Amino acid sequence: MKLKDLVLEKAILPALKGAKRDECIGELLDALVKAGAFKASLRSEFLKAVVKREKKGSTGFGHGVAVPHVKTTEVTGCVAAIGLHTAGIDFNALDRQPVHAVFLLLSPEEQPEAHLDAMESLFGTLSQEQFRKFLKQARTVADVVTLLEEADANPPAR
Repeated sequence: MKLKDLVLEKAILPALKGAKRDECIGELLDALVKAGAFKASLRSEFLKAVVKREKKGSTGFGHGVAVPHVKTTEVTGCVAAIGLHTAGIDFNALDRQPVHAVFLLLSPEEQPEAHLDAMESLFGTLSQEQFRKFLKQARTVADVVTLLEEADANPPAR
């Protein structure tokens, strides 16, 4: 699965404002609403679901990156938002380091294969040190889009 197909360009936030995990997740959900990924009336429900998932185990997998995710019947295909945080936020990451890039993924509950494909694409790319380094330096939506395009053109070996 190509990242450019997964990440909605209108849901790329190069400067998250929230100081806490849940605030940043809320910002990303707001961006997905504005991008037309789901109805605004579902925002609160999705926030609760993502936070509940985080309480089961942090999706901050280390190296300054987190991938909160939730499966729902309210989306027809996998969609993701990206938020960057210059100072970094506490995401209870495995390496206990602040998170600078958050990829929020919503997947259709009835398409587990699509969810796995999306997660594989995200983790494959995010496991590359050079991608993470350039992502941390990105300051604009165009910077992030360029990185996604480059990652899609040069996928990690599997």
